[in-house]
Amino acid sequence: MKKLILVILTITLAISCNQEQKQEAPKPETPFVWEGANLYFLLTDRFNNGETSNDVNFDRTRETGKLRGFEGGDIKGITQKIQEGYFTDLGINAIWMTPIVEQIHGGTDEGTGVTYGFHGYWAKDWTKIDPNFGTEEDLKELVKEAHAKGIRVVLDAVINHTGPVTEKDPVWPEEWVRTDKQCTYDSYDNTISCTLVANLPDIKTESNENVELPPQLVEKWKAEGRYDQEVKELDAFFERTGHPRAPRFYIMKWLTDYITDFGIDGYRVDTVKHTEEYVWQEFKKECDYAFETYKKNNPDKVLDGNDFYLVGEVYNYGISGGQWFDFGDRKVNYFNPPSFQSLINFEFKWNSKELSYEDAFKKYNDSLKGPLKGFGTLNYLSSHDDGSPFDAKREKPYETANRLLLSPGTSQVYYGDESARSLVIEGTEGDATLRSFMNWEAVNSDPKTKAVLTHWQKLGQFRTNHPAVGAGKHQMITQEPYLFYRSYQQGDFKDLVIVGLDLPKGEKVIDVSKVFEEGDKLQDAYSGVKATVENGKIIINSNANIILIERQ
Repeated sequence: MKKLILVILTITLAISCNQEQKQEAPKPETPFVWEGANLYFLLTDRFNNGETSNDVNFDRTRETGKLRGFEGGDIKGITQKIQEGYFTDLGINAIWMTPIVEQIHGGTDEGTGVTYGFHGYWAKDWTKIDPNFGTEEDLKELVKEAHAKGIRVVLDAVINHTGPVTEKDPVWPEEWVRTDKQCTYDSYDNTISCTLVANLPDIKTESNENVELPPQLVEKWKAEGRYDQEVKELDAFFERTGHPRAPRFYIMKWLTDYITDFGIDGYRVDTVKHTEEYVWQEFKKECDYAFETYKKNNPDKVLDGNDFYLVGEVYNYGISGGQWFDFGDRKVNYFNPPSFQSLINFEFKWNSKELSYEDAFKKYNDSLKGPLKGFGTLNYLSSHDDGSPFDAKREKPYETANRLLLSPGTSQVYYGDESARSLVIEGTEGDATLRSFMNWEAVNSDPKTKAVLTHWQKLGQFRTNHPAVGAGKHQMITQEPYLFYRSYQQGDFKDLVIVGLDLPKGEKVIDVSKVFEEGDKLQDAYSGVKATVENGKIIINSNANIILIERQ
């Protein structure tokens, strides 16, 4: 009898232990997925001033047009906000910064007042960080701190042009650039083999002729005591690759150094359609090589198995074009042969204005699971050079968040979207109105701004916690009330969420039977209310008109 009791106790204990082990089995780690990432785009000079001693360099002291000079933002300022948890609280898992390479020293007037290269798109020397933005040590620290919080770092690459010519910045040699023909944008050739605007020398990216270094760079590097080292590295690059010493390959070498030296995770590539498409295939190959080299040399700093991220700015590309962009006389595929993983989607703001939530979400789901399967789009509602944003006067900050952060595809939060930073600044000319300094005072003290920010934080965290939101399959549950679910699977990781929009405030009875099982323990990530599935339904009592349902 005692033996029988002992056997029963042993079996009971074993069953109990197995159940505990089942309950305590760790959930698969949530993967980072570029196709569903929440990317924050900021102008390095306009976000946060972390080091006031670098605010003026190269005697950039001329009076400028409003918001057309350097305002003091820098790499240290971004790092400070990473350390404070600002991006983590906002649910951001990737940061895209405008170019940080050394800009032209002089200012130029394009008809909108004297302007300096605060935006980063007027390169003078690709091999050096502009001191207004910071130092190499600053960039290393930023990448380290971002990676420690699971945030990827995306820099901005410019290959097709140098900065304007000024009294301090001579034109590059004619074998490097063209200056005689301005683009008319009415054909493929008249978009590529020409200058974007007057006084913006166009790199001869089509050339395969060997060229010498520009004399101004030789003089500069010698004065800085690094000429021999730069030439040695260039010699090694051209020997390894077998590329001719043509202009585009010099620049590719200089840009990929930021991958091997600092471990950045991606590039947003500027003015893609103004360069021959094969250039981007070559650039991708060099970026991939540099990224693999970095990971091999720094195995302890590798975040995951994702490839290097390349997203292209093909101005006016829209998701409706699938993999193709139409120049009028020629269509070009910038996705395949392999070049870009994603393109910025200039159509998203119009879809958001014209389509219902469901029509827009279904359109994007069908495109990303159809013609664009295996690729992605980067959706935005405001940006640094789009003069027709979705909500310029910031009258719909909550809808802006709903549209952007709940749409299939990668989301691009433009700095200040989350704080309703004004995009209409009196006294500015052109795109300067889009580029005011980040409104930190309102973020810290204004109740309305804080309420808007809280909404963006809740949606952003939900998005980054659930790859299903951006990268998953979309399916409507009911039109009235508007409910949909998203589902995503990668290996052992499975993700299911339900979202409801424009719901009544107060008690909400939600049918979740198509997605979750009886007895499942769920919670509304927006209100924090928990619920258990009973008879296929849950009850959420909250003061919000939105629900974000996830497993507890």
